[in-house]
Amino acid sequence: MITKEVCCRVLGRAMASGGDFAELFAERSAGHTIHMIDRKVDAANDAITAGAAVRVYKGLRSVMATTVDTSEAGLLRCAQQAADALGQSDAPIDIVLKERIFGDIHPVRIVPSSVSNGEKVEILKDAYFAAMDYHEAVRQVSASLGDTDRQILIANTEGLYTTDRQIRTRIALSAVAQIGSESQTGTFNPGSRMGLEMFETVDPKSVGIRAAKQAVTMAGAGYCPAGVMPVAIAGGFGGVIFHEACAHSLEATFVAYGRSQFAGKLGQQIANPKVTAIDDGTIPNGWGSVNIDDEGHPSQRNVLIEKGILKSYMIDRMGGRRLGMTPTGNSRRQSYAYTPTSRMTNTFIAPGEDADEDIIGSIDYGLYAKEMGGGSVNTVTGEFNFAVDEGYIIRNGKICEPVRGACLVGEGRKILMDIDMVGKGLEMGQGMCGSSSGAIPTSVGQPLIRVSSITVGGR
Repeated sequence: MITKEVCCRVLGRAMASGGDFAELFAERSAGHTIHMIDRKVDAANDAITAGAAVRVYKGLRSVMATTVDTSEAGLLRCAQQAADALGQSDAPIDIVLKERIFGDIHPVRIVPSSVSNGEKVEILKDAYFAAMDYHEAVRQVSASLGDTDRQILIANTEGLYTTDRQIRTRIALSAVAQIGSESQTGTFNPGSRMGLEMFETVDPKSVGIRAAKQAVTMAGAGYCPAGVMPVAIAGGFGGVIFHEACAHSLEATFVAYGRSQFAGKLGQQIANPKVTAIDDGTIPNGWGSVNIDDEGHPSQRNVLIEKGILKSYMIDRMGGRRLGMTPTGNSRRQSYAYTPTSRMTNTFIAPGEDADEDIIGSIDYGLYAKEMGGGSVNTVTGEFNFAVDEGYIIRNGKICEPVRGACLVGEGRKILMDIDMVGKGLEMGQGMCGSSSGAIPTSVGQPLIRVSSITVGGR
């Protein structure tokens, strides 16, 4: 990586036009993916991302320049471009850096790059054929096994010089089942900030079976009736509702510019007292966990909502400047080519005191959303629309027949108030979150919850 001495000269050059803060971010990331379809390995892809970015602040102005030339000369040219964009450049200033080691709370035992493609293919085959062989209705399966090894360096004019290495592994299964003329898709995509030791606790065969079972169940289901009704949303990826409809509105990226439904509401009640919500980047080996964020701030556990009261936002450096608040370890970027902004890590509704059987038993007629899918949200108004990938009708307190075609329509502020029962067993799901700073790995989660009333789209 880049030496401390070179970083000092680059940062000094970046500050030559009177900036009040400068940062150098350098990265080398290696990704590897194996894909399987039609009962055979279809592709094995490698990708390298390498380069650096220089950012300079002057008050609330920010300029960033990027380069793939990480030689000293290339970095100095990049720093000069950033400085020139802010104004007239003078002589470089002297910078002093002190190395910091933050430690690693996400140990990796089996580095994926040290394992042969043959061994990885055997893992993938176990998942693929478990899905194909699950039921005669399964028509097609697509499977992939991916890993990334990201190494970053961050230096800034506050004296920080530090590095981090981030290894992640994920397996993704998609199964298509057909019953009669109806086809439906089931998916399951677990991942972790681990190496291939992940498969000591995640059974590839169970991954395939779970995706295939969902596809077969939904292919044989009737359509969901539409209406306003109570809904029980399962744990794990059910947490995508909070992530999208509410938590994005707690990022300084939106709050600092007044584009959030929760701007200016710190200390106010925004949710049912049953709701405590947390973003925690310190979960060991969590898919969205980081030792440090992409500005070099240590990761931390941030209580966003406590018993319904808004306690904190997720804050990056620029958002913190605008809000007059301290960064929270939530600044993230897809790569050096993106400007970092405030983003989530592992975000979830904390466990409550209600038993799962009591939550289901409390609903005379409603919907059980076992698996959530994608959706959209307006962070200003909080209005959202999410698909239910696997749903069931609840009658007289019992989970009954499966239904397909369901979606949940509502508003973030209202759904937070209408969560009136929260279960005890937290489950997490893994995904990729897209925003202005690119696509990053994040986890979502919650226990089983009940929303007392929400619009269910269907037929």
